[in-house]
Amino acid sequence: MTSGLDPTEEYDGSIRVRLLNDKSGTEELSCNSYEGAIDVVKENQYSVTVAKIVDRDGDVVFTSADMNIDDWESVWRQEKRRQSVHVEEYDCPYDSVSCFADDLCVQCKIDKVQNQY
Repeated sequence: MTSGLDPTEEYDGSIRVRLLNDKSGTEELSCNSYEGAIDVVKENQYSVTVAKIVDRDGDVVFTSADMNIDDWESVWRQEKRRQSVHVEEYDCPYDSVSCFADDLCVQCKIDKVQNQY
């Protein structure tokens, strides 16, 4: 048991890092998370010509030719944090501050059940 410390982000290995070297060619590595991909880029950034992070859709989301990995990581973490706090707007008819579209207050839950009948 992990005591509530389960990973918050995990992928099936579809995040890939491409390491391009003028002398030895291209090496592609699978990663289970963006954190893992960032670590791979940091470990190899000075030994390759270009390092790229490719998302599961095949889109290149980072290339070392355009940006520093530390700067990209900072922007990525900010965006991840911003998305994790985005909550769909919901106007509670009872003015409950703890009522959200995906987590209704008790009064709204009662109304929802009553409206089903």
